[in-house]
Amino acid sequence: MPRTTPSSDPLTSWMELGVTSWQLWAESCSVIALRSMRMMQGGKLAEHEAERMVSEKIDANMGLAMKLATAGPTTPEKMMRRTITHYRRPVRANQRRLMR
Repeated sequence: MPRTTPSSDPLTSWMELGVTSWQLWAESCSVIALRSMRMMQGGKLAEHEAERMVSEKIDANMGLAMKLATAGPTTPEKMMRRTITHYRRPVRANQRRLMR
């Protein structure tokens, strides 16, 4: 897993942030595919998954808005790191849950 703390070299730090962002994107794509397969099956499980997806997105976005609003003065890089860290946990949890 890539580091979430910045490197002392600004270029390296931003490159690490880019790789971490790409990894979150790839994990998110996996969750989208797994959720799509579950919803294509139809039934109560698909209905529950769709409801869960919407409520999770609302909760995650509201939670991030509060974190960023109360963070105080910060740099764009720190905001990006905070954002990636915030979304990574639920994405990984969904990935584990959907792969069972």
